[in-house]
Amino acid sequence: MTADRATQLQQTLVARLKLRHLVLLQQIERHGTLSRVAHQLQLSQPAITKALREVEDIFKTQLFERTSRGLQATPAGAAALHYAHVTLADMESAAHVLTAIDTGMSGRLRMGLTPQVPEAIRNAAFTHLLGQSPRVAVLAREGTTDELVAALSARELDCALGRSYQDAGLEIVQEPIYQQEPCLLVPVKSRARLSKGPLDWARLAQLDWIFPPPNTPMRRTFNALFLSAGVQPPPPIMETISIRAIETVLRQEPNSVTILASDVAADMTLRGSCAALPYRLSWNLPPVSLFAARHMASHPTMQSLAAVIRRAAAGLSRPT
Repeated sequence: MTADRATQLQQTLVARLKLRHLVLLQQIERHGTLSRVAHQLQLSQPAITKALREVEDIFKTQLFERTSRGLQATPAGAAALHYAHVTLADMESAAHVLTAIDTGMSGRLRMGLTPQVPEAIRNAAFTHLLGQSPRVAVLAREGTTDELVAALSARELDCALGRSYQDAGLEIVQEPIYQQEPCLLVPVKSRARLSKGPLDWARLAQLDWIFPPPNTPMRRTFNALFLSAGVQPPPPIMETISIRAIETVLRQEPNSVTILASDVAADMTLRGSCAALPYRLSWNLPPVSLFAARHMASHPTMQSLAAVIRRAAAGLSRPT
């Protein structure tokens, strides 16, 4: 019986659901009231009300309910909204891919990266994509791993390089490719002073810390590191994933400190603004991993890029 209902609903969606219905759902989620949606779409409110009723009739269920905070999606509405986001994102992607092909390129790839991806891997990926004939148009987006995974889930990205992530979901393929060691990084002029004595987390907690943003996997890793040493995590003077911002603070603030991957830190120390403390930390960073939307994993462009990234990672260390 459930299968029959699903088949009937599928037939109804195929026959009646239009892209304008999905745009309407997105607009209601974004603006919260039908009057605001009507203003945004330059339609009357009765027309928007009628359109919502039509969409709910197509889906055979209530999609939104009125609350003190405006219209809120029901569980069915949340599922329909996810479908709307994915479908509209796919349509936008298709438009860009076709435009790229029309201008003589072979296609388009949307790639996310965290700032701590080793430069050699980043360079290998871009050199490969831009060196093809005809070229692949590339959209590069930087963010934290959880932001990139969310963008992959929403079909806003095709692949990403970031930290290994436990909650990536079934629609994302994840492959660990490179293990980085962490190091403590401080201003170069403070290295001698801060290197004295054994590693002391209580003493380090008194310094001016640069942390990853709140509610990110790496921020939770930083907090756990202090708590495991019996020390309360200190309040940071800056929260960022930007390597440029981190380097600027380390150059200007004599008591500043952060934890970075040792190979990323090595590139910064060559510029003379900061230095690594001579302590070996007793934990490993989550490995750098290659993420791909499952529907893209078998695409020839994605497979050739993955092979290049694996080779570049193998040139730095053995794959994890």
